[in-house]
Amino acid sequence: MSINKSYAVFGLGRYGYAVAKELADSGAEVLAVDTDEVIVNSAIADIPFCKCADITDAKVIEQLGVSNIDVVIVAMASNLEASVMAVMLCKEAGVKTVIAKCANEMHYKILSKVGADKVVFPESESGTRLAKNLLSSGFVDMMELSDDVSIIELDIKPEWAGKTLIELDLRKKYSINVVAIRHNGNVEVTVDPTKPLENDMKLVVIVNTSKLGKLLK
Repeated sequence: MSINKSYAVFGLGRYGYAVAKELADSGAEVLAVDTDEVIVNSAIADIPFCKCADITDAKVIEQLGVSNIDVVIVAMASNLEASVMAVMLCKEAGVKTVIAKCANEMHYKILSKVGADKVVFPESESGTRLAKNLLSSGFVDMMELSDDVSIIELDIKPEWAGKTLIELDLRKKYSINVVAIRHNGNVEVTVDPTKPLENDMKLVVIVNTSKLGKLLK
């Protein structure tokens, strides 16, 4: 997923707002929707495309053009019924990826059953982190170690395959440090810089958060 995809965030509580704002700040196309007009009006300054609407209504989903959106984040964990309806309607509309926030293990199971492609617990994955993972094309996972440093697992870029870490000199080009390689279900923490990389490998790297943009190019 990347900045080139379109996103919608349903529910502008603390979590949904954080996801939508991070996406918008990064230049992604994002539609934010909430049923509370006051919340919508206060969010417009940070998220330009905000709508006050009931996303449990199939007609509203159609009017919003949700079928043309790549990724929908349903961030209404406190309202299970609304979350379930939103997930179901989005999948029926043809949305490829629907991510739902849940409140507990039971909600997790229910949202997974009705079609959510991914269900997240807000206490374990912040809205900002989710947005960064969505925007970071090629990133398998990302975890912030601090405000300035992140550890990221990423796919091998096509142009890296067949080359060694010495040849690539990733530290100089991308300001990243490779700390492990995941391959065939195994994690190699003793990285051989003279071994050619393969297409199905994944790199675990530490990077300064401000340098993430380099990896997206």
